[in-house]
Amino acid sequence: MTTAPYRLPAPPAVPAPPEPGTASRAHAETSRAPDDASHAPGRRSFDGWKALAVVVSVGAVIVTVIGFIGSYSALHDLARAKGFGGFAVLFPIGVDAGIIVALGLDLWLARRGLNWPFLRPVAHLLTAATIYFNAHAGERPPGEDPVAAFMHAVLPFLFVVSVEGSRYLIMRTSGLSHSRPDGIPLYRWVLAPIRTPRLYRRMRVWGLDSYEAAVKRARDLEVYEVMLAKDHGGSAKKAPKDLQLPITMAKYGLSVEEALALPQEAEDRAQRLREAAKDRQAEEEISAHARTVRVESSKLHTGAEVDAARHEATAAAAAAEAQARATATAAERAASLEVEALDSAAAAEARAREAAADLDAARDRKAASEAAQAAHEAATNAREAERVAAETAARTAEANARKEAAEEAAQRSVRDAAEAAKRAAEVRRATAEIELRAAETEDLAKLSPRERTVRRLARMILTDHVGDAEQMPLETVMEFFGVAIGTASQYRQEAAKLITDGYRP
Repeated sequence: MTTAPYRLPAPPAVPAPPEPGTASRAHAETSRAPDDASHAPGRRSFDGWKALAVVVSVGAVIVTVIGFIGSYSALHDLARAKGFGGFAVLFPIGVDAGIIVALGLDLWLARRGLNWPFLRPVAHLLTAATIYFNAHAGERPPGEDPVAAFMHAVLPFLFVVSVEGSRYLIMRTSGLSHSRPDGIPLYRWVLAPIRTPRLYRRMRVWGLDSYEAAVKRARDLEVYEVMLAKDHGGSAKKAPKDLQLPITMAKYGLSVEEALALPQEAEDRAQRLREAAKDRQAEEEISAHARTVRVESSKLHTGAEVDAARHEATAAAAAAEAQARATATAAERAASLEVEALDSAAAAEARAREAAADLDAARDRKAASEAAQAAHEAATNAREAERVAAETAARTAEANARKEAAEEAAQRSVRDAAEAAKRAAEVRRATAEIELRAAETEDLAKLSPRERTVRRLARMILTDHVGDAEQMPLETVMEFFGVAIGTASQYRQEAAKLITDGYRP
């Protein structure tokens, strides 16, 4: 008895994601609605956002200007001390402005949908260089006076922090962050130093831009392997080859669902090939039958024409012979009439010959009539052959029409399948974006892992069961989060309370 393969829970249906650049406007409109903001769970009403934005903007400008001036003065003196001469005036501008140019050009390329990974490392290298130069710009070496070195490095550090913060703000508010590959958070490198490089390699080899998508794919594969081993005697290797496809095809970047769909896709492709072969064979048979019918029709038509010509020639010869016999009979009759009075015996013989001539003429007329009837039958056969040829041509045209309709239906099926795959990809991408935004919101709120789990369960209830927590089976919660039934019941109760309090993702 073969156990059905373990299927991961389907992602919740979510609305289509907003167009790039509209997220900031939607957020601004939401922040301007005090009623909505006051009822949003996890957020507190605050009326001084505009004042805070002005203070932060002005402070950032001041810090940037002070940091640039301090860095310019320190690098100018250091360049003179290192023998730059008159170029010492331009050297600090080249180093500090290079950071802004590299980051600004990186933003511009991201806005145009391009990605050149060389710019960010250049900006970071110039950042490290300007901090290092400023730290060594004091009168004493940094080893002798570390406080002075730190004081010299503070101002360029503030300048770089302001520039990087402005870049991050622009990337987030303009929606450009989604057009670049996500990075792996630093805490994962610290907490999982052995498995994180493997995840990073998978993201780059599989071409995954989303860190959340890479984590979900790796988790789905591990869960599937564990459940497969559970259903087949503690080892996934004992499962049938078709059920081992997700594990085998993981190195090629296929997800669990894509790998499990491979046998069906292969069967569908083979079915399409068999149907195409049958269509070609049917077309060849129809073409051969049409050629045979055309040849037979041509033979029948030619034979009918030959028979008609033969019968016409026979009838003409018979008519000529009958006419010749009639002429001879008439001459003989005239001669007999001339000598009838002289010899009665000769007259009687002439009358007998005349009767015989009349009988021959009647026979000749019957032969001519039979020849004409045979010619008429030959013409009828020719017309019947033409009718059969016309019906064959009509059947051929009908078969071609059915073939064209079948090809059109196959093309429509292919387009429908492509459209369905596209819609499924859009749903997966929208789900990933919703989960990413929820994770960012929870990070900003500094929620505990349990609170994050409850919020995720609340989103599942809102999506799959229209906010009714009682309709969410405890077995689904247990399988999805891997907890006991008591913990699953507590999660569901907390999620129901959270929804009752007005939580909407």
